[in-house]
Amino acid sequence: MVESTSKRRLGVGELDAVVREALGVGLASSAELTEGMFNTAYRLTTVDGREAVLKVAPPADVPLMTYERNLMRTEALAFSLMAARGLPVPSVLLASDDLLLMTALRGTPWNAAALSDAERAALRRELGEIVRALHGITGDVFGYPQGPNGSTWRSAFLAMVDAVLADARRFGVELPDVRPAFAARAHLLDEVTSPVLVHFDLWEANIFLADGRIEGIIDPERAMFGDPLAELATVALFTDVDADFLAGYGRSEPFTPAEETRIALYRAYLCLIMIVEGVPRGYSGEERDAHVAFFRQKLAEYLG
Repeated sequence: MVESTSKRRLGVGELDAVVREALGVGLASSAELTEGMFNTAYRLTTVDGREAVLKVAPPADVPLMTYERNLMRTEALAFSLMAARGLPVPSVLLASDDLLLMTALRGTPWNAAALSDAERAALRRELGEIVRALHGITGDVFGYPQGPNGSTWRSAFLAMVDAVLADARRFGVELPDVRPAFAARAHLLDEVTSPVLVHFDLWEANIFLADGRIEGIIDPERAMFGDPLAELATVALFTDVDADFLAGYGRSEPFTPAEETRIALYRAYLCLIMIVEGVPRGYSGEERDAHVAFFRQKLAEYLG
């Protein structure tokens, strides 16, 4: 897989200017963080020893998927709403349409931590508690803050699906005709009547651990307002939802058939994104081909 064309790098002088604007001191050192696939990120240390992380939006002329436009605004909004509820997130130091500077977390990404089964179970319960609090945050519109969105969850979600399908046509990505499968189940979306904040990228790489606890959650740039069940698409990425997470979340009853179907729709939507996004980003190679084959297989499974 090649590096994403969406990455935009800044020089040392530009990085220094950002920290001077936000913190009033100069830059001592910087290091690019290479784990992310969309934005460029830097870990910055100031001359007085403070550490921060800077995210840089893609260049203006890079082709993006519809929902990827203005993601910095969405991330800053989500961080603000989450911080107001006391959730573990970095503090935003500076935000604009193409830059987001935040305090650095000191811990380790969950996916890089060596954990025992007992430690993992406790952390999954803690994550469930955090997500339950997250889903106490509501908005005024369904869908993405920057669009697509709508006055109902059904209209917003179908518009989100249509946008990905339009992106696929724009980027020359062949997809099966999935509209009938979504349309046939769309009435189930009407069960969702409150636009709840959903992170929608809560896989382990976006959760930092320190001292045996969850230190912080990052990268809510793909956050939306909709069905809390949509969170399970990434909280339980391509796998069943575990009992520990559900216990922390406070859910003891099994999912209804309608809820199971809605979860499958959200996972199918995620598969569509994963299939399409690699083309404008310039991904290629055997690894990319294997990923796309997997996502296509899971897409068929979820819509079946």
